[in-house]
Amino acid sequence: MARFFRRFLILTVIVFLALNIMAYLHARSMLYFSSSNTPRVDAAQLSFTQKVDVLFTGITMSRPEANIKPSSLGHHCTRIRIPNGPASFLGTWYCPNTQQDRLVILFHGYAMDKSSQLNVARFFIASEYSVLLVDFRGSWESSESYTTIGYDEADDVATTINYARQNLAHQKIVLYGQSMGAAAILRAVHSLDIHADALILELVFDDLVNTVKNRFSMMNLPAFPAAHLLVLWGSVQTDFNGFTHNPVTYAKTVDIPTLFLHGDADTRARLSEALR
Repeated sequence: MARFFRRFLILTVIVFLALNIMAYLHARSMLYFSSSNTPRVDAAQLSFTQKVDVLFTGITMSRPEANIKPSSLGHHCTRIRIPNGPASFLGTWYCPNTQQDRLVILFHGYAMDKSSQLNVARFFIASEYSVLLVDFRGSWESSESYTTIGYDEADDVATTINYARQNLAHQKIVLYGQSMGAAAILRAVHSLDIHADALILELVFDDLVNTVKNRFSMMNLPAFPAAHLLVLWGSVQTDFNGFTHNPVTYAKTVDIPTLFLHGDADTRARLSEALR
């Protein structure tokens, strides 16, 4: 019996260490972008062999980039580089409308860049709004090569709106965020005392653990305890507490007029979570 329990204990320790190593690697692959041009992969479309490989190493995420110019939105659109710390900056595009003194600032989702917001920007431009499209840290024309899924990106929201108030001089400002962008806006309002005239929030997740669980479910893999370990090691690597990064909590303190958009086909942030 003593030999059995000793072997059982050794096996338990090996499994525990293996799970934590895998979670560490997964977290790193989710939060730190690669410089390679590996195409983005939809986890739900992976083959069984690919899923096994991803299970051990995580999906390699290339740094989000695009190859278009501000003129794709109009000849009046220009680049603005906004300082975001001693050696950091945010790459933005500004399209002013001289007829109306209203500005919409657009924030993209996870592992994306501002080019994902072009159609939204065109809608607001056609509606006679000025628009400012922003690359979060780690994306395309901004500095850095990492993401915190909306946590530190709240600082990017604050930096952008403060710059807009001081340099672009619009009387009314609307913040539009999709997925991670919406989470960053909510945290900026809740934790950084950021004010705007209105918010538009699309496809926002309720809390970080749930949205990580959903990614495992998409691959038909057990979410417990993998999701919790992934959030734990992600928190260690990026120096923030992912277990407290919960838009459902941030939203409770919002007193700004808000348009909230969600659909029932989103597998990463489900409708039941949006309703929370």
